[in-house]
Amino acid sequence: MVIFNRRLKKQKWFYLMLLPGLLYFLIYKYVPMWGVLIAFQDYQPFQGFFGSKWVGFKHFETFFNDETFWVLFRNTFILAVYNIVFFFPLPIIIALMLNEVRKDVFKRLVQTLIYIPHFVSWVVVVGISFLFFSTESGIVNNMLNSFGKEPVNFLLSRDWFRTVITSQVMWKETGWGTIIFLAALAGVDPQLYEAARIDGANRWRQMWHITLPAIRSTIIILLILRIGHFLDSGFEQIFLMVNPMNRDVGEVFDTYVYSTGISQGKFSYSTAVGMFKSVVGLILVVVANRLAKRFGEDGIY
Repeated sequence: MVIFNRRLKKQKWFYLMLLPGLLYFLIYKYVPMWGVLIAFQDYQPFQGFFGSKWVGFKHFETFFNDETFWVLFRNTFILAVYNIVFFFPLPIIIALMLNEVRKDVFKRLVQTLIYIPHFVSWVVVVGISFLFFSTESGIVNNMLNSFGKEPVNFLLSRDWFRTVITSQVMWKETGWGTIIFLAALAGVDPQLYEAARIDGANRWRQMWHITLPAIRSTIIILLILRIGHFLDSGFEQIFLMVNPMNRDVGEVFDTYVYSTGISQGKFSYSTAVGMFKSVVGLILVVVANRLAKRFGEDGIY
């Protein structure tokens, strides 16, 4: 205790700078966790946490026995796989390409252009998608008409829904995702590349044997964090894109929690659904972290 007090007094300004972040997580992350209690209750807002009837795992059993569970799980799982397979590698590829650019002006211009979509709201992104893919005046369908092809109803089609959703994520978040990888690439020792060039290694060999191994730990950590959000499909984006024609492939856990919890007032049931998703994410993070350590990586803890 004496050592702690001495350290606190010596580094008080550092702890003071840390205080706002700690308060943020305490108020907005940890305190609201008490809300998961209503997943085990028949929660009534006027009776509160302590006045509502405790029902144990009733809502979980109802959810798991409902045929909707498998529909939601399938849709959420497929969208998550799409994001892992098609979106996750893209920032790495773009970062590697930008790392090979030698003209700083061009490199900064490209970085700025690909960062901008991250700051565009999903409402605007969906609006742009309507402009591009509308059957009546969409740019894509106008191009298809000019080639004598029949228009494709991308926005109502069940077959195109997941492709459109994944494409939106790739367009919006790829540039922002390159920031961490570019920072990792900036820390690679230039002498390694010089030694490789002396040994006759071309650009591809340098990338494969120096660049990728140098950022491997960063890739593993971000992959583990991404797996932790495996079942997070993004409420706002899906909610804006789902319609009666594609709902059977577009309804996911996030939109289901909203429709049952807010629209129908089933607060306890929707909380149980959200808690199930969070528990699955925690399990996936633990498993992925242990696998990473087994293969010689540091992991996230």
